[in-house]
Amino acid sequence: MNVLITGGTGFIGRALAQHLTRQGHAVTVLSRNPDKVAAICGPGVAALGDLKQLKAEDAYQVIINLAGEPIFDARWTEARKKLIRDSRINLTGQLIDGIERMAVKPDVLISGSAIGYYGDQGDTVLTEQSAPNPDFSHRLCADWEQAAQKAEQFGVRVCLIRTGLVIAAGGGLLKRLLLPFRLGLGGRLGSGRQWMSWIHREDWIAIAQTMITDTSMQGAYNATAPHPVSNLEFTQTLARCLNRPALLPVPAGLLKILLGEMSELVLGSQRVMPERLLAQGFEFQYPDLASALRQALGRT
Repeated sequence: MNVLITGGTGFIGRALAQHLTRQGHAVTVLSRNPDKVAAICGPGVAALGDLKQLKAEDAYQVIINLAGEPIFDARWTEARKKLIRDSRINLTGQLIDGIERMAVKPDVLISGSAIGYYGDQGDTVLTEQSAPNPDFSHRLCADWEQAAQKAEQFGVRVCLIRTGLVIAAGGGLLKRLLLPFRLGLGGRLGSGRQWMSWIHREDWIAIAQTMITDTSMQGAYNATAPHPVSNLEFTQTLARCLNRPALLPVPAGLLKILLGEMSELVLGSQRVMPERLLAQGFEFQYPDLASALRQALGRT
């Protein structure tokens, strides 16, 4: 198959591109730096510099849309929030325009979203059917999903993948946490009671692979492991895997001062269950946090 990935040089995208290439698929990655794609994603991966280059004769059976500015890399000023939105929603609109130009439409569009779709919901158990709490994260994800679903008008099957906190070596959540925890400076954030819904990157890739091959899959799916944990449990489990103490909690008030509105990402609570995946029998390789962390830390 021919596969196009936007955001393919990111933490999830590069691993996905390498996985699909090993399976024998022809993978093209959209990147603002196309000269760097082969070095990041592998020598067999082609590069596309701009979605406007998509032509009528281009044919991709699968498009996976993961592009977007990192949501946690800078304080949420109004300008930063606009950049976060535009990098997702406007680019997805350009992708839909490209699909419209294609003479042969893709079989499936797998488009990124996040569990931020649900907003801060405390202890409430959340499934794909749950009503959201309309904060910035929800509006961002909802508009992103709505932009992607426009591909359905061209007969394209659309799967929306609401991703939790991604665990794997070399980036993502762990990259931010490892140094303080290895120094024994880790601790819960705020009360520690907020829920963290997470997923191992290998399980995320397996979900995307299932979406490609199972033509019955359509609509939104929670890409989270079936055992979400509180921030306190996450902290204790990571410290235990590293054989370090976790004795330095960070007060919620300090986080709000340091991060501003962005503090909702670490103090907000989403207790998300992958109800639709479990209903169709998807089996997680890393269903519990300890096994996921041990694999990511090379301690299996």
